[in-house]
Amino acid sequence: MRPRLYRTRVAHGRTERVQHGFAYRHTTWLVDLDDVPVLPRPLRWLARFDARDHLGDPAVTIRGNVDAYLATEGVELDGGRVLMLATPRSFGHAFNPLSVFWCHDRTGALACVVAEVHNTYGERHCYLLRPDASGRAGADKAFYVSPFFAVDGRYEMTFTDPTSTGVPDGDLRVVITLSRDEQG
Repeated sequence: MRPRLYRTRVAHGRTERVQHGFAYRHTTWLVDLDDVPVLPRPLRWLARFDARDHLGDPAVTIRGNVDAYLATEGVELDGGRVLMLATPRSFGHAFNPLSVFWCHDRTGALACVVAEVHNTYGERHCYLLRPDASGRAGADKAFYVSPFFAVDGRYEMTFTDPTSTGVPDGDLRVVITLSRDEQG
């Protein structure tokens, strides 16, 4: 698979206490972790994928770290494909609020999705998800992301699988909604 670039819209909205929201445009890459693009040396400062910017050991490849994380969760891909949607390190900096890993087994079936959330304090947390046939999955919030939200509530997430034959070529959707008990 050739890497794909997506012009994305990242939006955040808060509806409790003080209402506030923002949205911005961003460019995100979809890459196969077995064939991560590497620009020629003089251009690598523009865009590169470093293991230090994602889950696991910075001395191991991103793919190796995803496989190691999946093993701790009892998931074996048996050499299947892993696609990552993320922002590369650019100009020496990494800004990547969310990395999504679509993990397929060797038959090509989607085994799971890993949503790796990064906060502004340099911390990260992975959610192992098993989306249903419509791409929906949920997880209890277990990680401090925003100074405006406590660590409570439930994430409802929707992912289109970029390898699905039912997805128009190049179409991709990732939606995450946080619901809190008292807010509904």
